[in-house]
Amino acid sequence: MGKTVSGALWLDAKKTSPYEFYQYWRNIQDSEVYDVLRMLTFLPMDEVKRLSSLEGEAINNAKKIAAYEITKLIHGKEAADEAKKTSEELFENSNSAENMPNANIQKSDFNDNSINIIDLLVKINLLPSKSQARTLVEQGGISINDIKITDTKHNLTIDDFTNNGIIIKKGKKVFIKVNLI
Repeated sequence: MGKTVSGALWLDAKKTSPYEFYQYWRNIQDSEVYDVLRMLTFLPMDEVKRLSSLEGEAINNAKKIAAYEITKLIHGKEAADEAKKTSEELFENSNSAENMPNANIQKSDFNDNSINIIDLLVKINLLPSKSQARTLVEQGGISINDIKITDTKHNLTIDDFTNNGIIIKKGKKVFIKVNLI
């Protein structure tokens, strides 16, 4: 089927969170909807055919159903409900979600009260290497608190962490709250 940006799609919630798992299925290609619903859910075949025949924006509803059903099957109803709610809050309700993925950074990671954006992205494991982080920043793929960062020399200070946190957006669909501890 494919892999997540950071590697394999794991069934273990410690390796791929239920939210990331949900998002993976939510973002499948339109052409994959029929096979995913048919092979990985217990929906009746009439419903699978109806959902996979949708087109345009309507196909997104089929993807949401697939993501929910598969996440529920692997992680349980509660985790699926939470992943669905978080996704809706992030993408449909102006990017605010109490259950979005989190990472922590310590004040001791700051040199002279600042940390470089590249170092931060690697430190929180949002990207596996400084070269990939640098490329993504240069291409405009990183935003912090809804402000696009394109300068690889951009430094964040402790003061940037309002209420001890910032929200980093990678591309259009990956959000992470970084907490200062």
